[in-house]
Amino acid sequence: MKRIQPPANAIRYSQNFKLKVVKDFERGEMNGAAAHRKYGIKGNATVMRWVKQYGSGKYGKVIRVEEPGEINEEQRLRREVRKLKEVLADAHVDLALERSFLDIACEQMDQSVEAFKKKHDGGRRTRR
Repeated sequence: MKRIQPPANAIRYSQNFKLKVVKDFERGEMNGAAAHRKYGIKGNATVMRWVKQYGSGKYGKVIRVEEPGEINEEQRLRREVRKLKEVLADAHVDLALERSFLDIACEQMDQSVEAFKKKHDGGRRTRR
């Protein structure tokens, strides 16, 4: 993969300089064009790119517009996921209890769990 070298006369701005410009911008002391002129920054979109990259997120934030039904749908789905997680956790607890009860029962019958499972695995029980 070939790296593209910047032109020899390219201007590099330090991280501290970029952060200072972004702070000035976010405090409302100047807008992007004013910072561009005041500090002699090359490129019209450079300041705004720095604000999006280093800023607090106040500017350049993605705003999602939703219908009221969509908001309710998201809340409903979140509730459903939470409920399913609770049900799954309960199922894990029940399984752990059943395994523990099986271990205790097999221990009292002086039988290994594997032998018990082999003996009782498979076919249906019928009454005679």
